[in-house]
Amino acid sequence: MDTMEFKLRGEHVALCDLLKLTGIAGSGGQGKLMIANGEVTVDGRPESRKTAKIRANQTVQCLGQTVRVVAD
Repeated sequence: MDTMEFKLRGEHVALCDLLKLTGIAGSGGQGKLMIANGEVTVDGRPESRKTAKIRANQTVQCLGQTVRVVAD
């Protein structure tokens, strides 16, 4: 499983934007579809809110890739 770090530039990032910014999804729309299809977990739990606020120290998993969100 690939793990990458994402440096947060503010207080939070929307989940669909995070998927787009990390390259897991090709677009925000594709990211929203992945979330709607149940392909995304946050801290090990399924997440269905497309614009869930992802904050520092959270971990997002999708399609075998892991993103650790860290404070900038």
